Amino acid sequence: MRTVYWDYDRDVMKMIDQRLLPFEVRVPDYATYQEVAQAIRDMVVRGAPAIGAAAAFGMALAARQSRATDRLTLLRDLEEAARHLEAARPTAVNLAWGVRRLLRVAADEELESVDDVRDALLVEAQRLADEDVALNRRMAYHGAELVSEGDTILHHCNTGALATVDWGTALGVIFAAHEQGKRIHVLVDETRPRLQGARLTAWELQQKGIPFDLIADNAAGHFLRAGAVNLVLVGSDRTAANGDVANKIGTYMLGVLAKENGVPFYPVVPTSTIDLNLATGDLIPIEERDMDEVLRVGDQPIAPAGITARNPAFDVTPHRYVTGIVTEAGIVYPPFEKNLRAAVERAKQIQWSVDSGQ
Repeated sequence: MRTVYWDYDRDVMKMIDQRLLPFEVRVPDYATYQEVAQAIRDMVVRGAPAIGAAAAFGMALAARQSRATDRLTLLRDLEEAARHLEAARPTAVNLAWGVRRLLRVAADEELESVDDVRDALLVEAQRLADEDVALNRRMAYHGAELVSEGDTILHHCNTGALATVDWGTALGVIFAAHEQGKRIHVLVDETRPRLQGARLTAWELQQKGIPFDLIADNAAGHFLRAGAVNLVLVGSDRTAANGDVANKIGTYMLGVLAKENGVPFYPVVPTSTIDLNLATGDLIPIEERDMDEVLRVGDQPIAPAGITARNPAFDVTPHRYVTGIVTEAGIVYPPFEKNLRAAVERAKQIQWSVDSGQ
């Protein structure tokens, strides 16, 4: 089952509610772009590629919601929907990327009627989702070249099928290595405060039959120093032009500790998350979420009543701690300013070949 998909029988979008996993699998319907934006904000769906696909389908819903009878009015309605969706979460670049991709299609003057635009937006959203699955598999097999027989891999947050449309990024590399028959073991950070590692990554690895141990986030340094880790794989919600990586809070600590202990540290990054317009990671907006996520686990308070907390959802790992970056266009090594730009261009050529049947 895909994380995000369109139900063509009922003409609605569907998403797995990731807040309920691993205890319940529920796939609610979404009939308006406002519902999609709220679902992104509430982390029903999370992970940069999955958010991008959700936003694209949200734009397709917006076109269907609009009562416009002419293209100009429809475009105005779509611009309003775009602003609403883009405001849902500021850090993941795929959200705006997916929205803007759909807006470009809507602006195509060869689409003569509002119904033509509506049809074209759904086709494009579906294409974006299908592309995500294909490029994740390509990226996974590039990354699997880094994994050796018997490796122990440290993984943070969730970057599997649940973070994408299907398959995954960093966790997709682990799936590919396992599929190749490599004997591997995974150390899974629990990933406070929303426990994406404990709830989601552990569930996905269990489904695949891949050996793993769940560890507290603050145990990662112990295992790195003890020589128990061969490779660190993480995802990225936005990667700057210089190779700085914004990812789930706690990633920066892993990058520093991996460097200190001589362990390779590789973000696994579809080129859609590379923001060449941002020179450094210092320019990436960092979302700060509700303090209750820190003060509670689920509905259970874990701290004295009345205190405050800080809850940044992401941090930035400077490129000096990054060994290389795995993309669908290959593994990118320093100098990142030059080589990331080249990877983005190669990815465009790969996509052109796929679209043209070459």
